[in-house]
Amino acid sequence: MQQDQSEQGATGEPVAPGDAASEEGGEALDEDGLRTQVRELTERTERLLGQWQRAQADLTNYRRQVEREREEMTALGNAALMADILPIMDDMERSLGSVASQLRSYTWVEGIWLILKKLEAVLTAYGLEGIEAKGQAMDPRIHQAVAEVDGEAGQVVDVVQRGFKLRERLLRPVLVTVGRGPGDAEAQPEAPTPEPDLTQTESDTAS
Repeated sequence: MQQDQSEQGATGEPVAPGDAASEEGGEALDEDGLRTQVRELTERTERLLGQWQRAQADLTNYRRQVEREREEMTALGNAALMADILPIMDDMERSLGSVASQLRSYTWVEGIWLILKKLEAVLTAYGLEGIEAKGQAMDPRIHQAVAEVDGEAGQVVDVVQRGFKLRERLLRPVLVTVGRGPGDAEAQPEAPTPEPDLTQTESDTAS
């Protein structure tokens, strides 16, 4: 009686032993299938996440490259403009340097000097930087020697034309004079003065 009741289904109808086994096998197959689907979805999610991360990194690198190229183009444009302005600054400095001392207190001279200082301030704001040279060791990377003069060997004695950098890049080298140092040749002793031939002098007098 109890066996008959256990073989009845949910509707009260009897269930064959083979049907019960097939239901249990189906449930096992469904669990295996779910595990497979979860594993496949997990792998797909990880793959898509990795692709998204690589794409995000590529986009970031591309933006950095574009920004760097934009900055380089701007710097090149500024460098070309400043290279054209520097000779004008040189002319203004030479003009002010040639003004007689009794005229330097005049208003127009002070006005030119102020214009020059304003121009230098604007260029400095865009990254222009003067190069120190006088009294320093000769550096061929930033100094260009135009002559050798008396002074300590290898040291910059005087500046002929100022040099500049633009944001750590050399825009124009400094034209300098460099000390030649002491002469290598030692002072030669003076040749002895030949003594007069008294014998020859007496014979000439007697004749």
